[in-house]
Amino acid sequence: MATELYDIAVPAFLRGFTAMAAFLDKGRAWADEQGVPHEELLAARLYEDMAPLPSQVQRASDAAKLATARLAALEAPPMPDTEASFEELQARIAATVDFLKSVPREKVDGREDAEIVLKLPNNELKFTGRAYLTGFALPNFYFHVTAAYAILRMKGVPVGKRDFLGGI
Repeated sequence: MATELYDIAVPAFLRGFTAMAAFLDKGRAWADEQGVPHEELLAARLYEDMAPLPSQVQRASDAAKLATARLAALEAPPMPDTEASFEELQARIAATVDFLKSVPREKVDGREDAEIVLKLPNNELKFTGRAYLTGFALPNFYFHVTAAYAILRMKGVPVGKRDFLGGI
């Protein structure tokens, strides 16, 4: 019986983006209420060698769209990493969600043993579809969603676990 990779991947990505969009809205609203310039939140990073908030959103977007595209053997839509405002980050999330929703389930399901190859500058990583999704793509996605959440939390935005989980 084939693993239903679609059910493991796409709903998790969609839920993560729903939560991310909501906590970004909370961050923007909090900044406006507190008189904190948006640029201060957007430039924030957890540690000096980590990427700032926009990059965390961009990497979460890339993780989800590339994983889904690779599993479905489709081309992911190009998205230049130029977002510099909360509005642009929300548009990036919306475009990613639109792509995810456009991928037919039957293109993803049954590809648990498909070879997925990630080409890196100095080598390549080979996975089966299942191993790629569960051991690389989903952890990578959640790393960046968590980093974006943690940046806002660190700056004082009143977000909590329920915000991260999607308002459960």
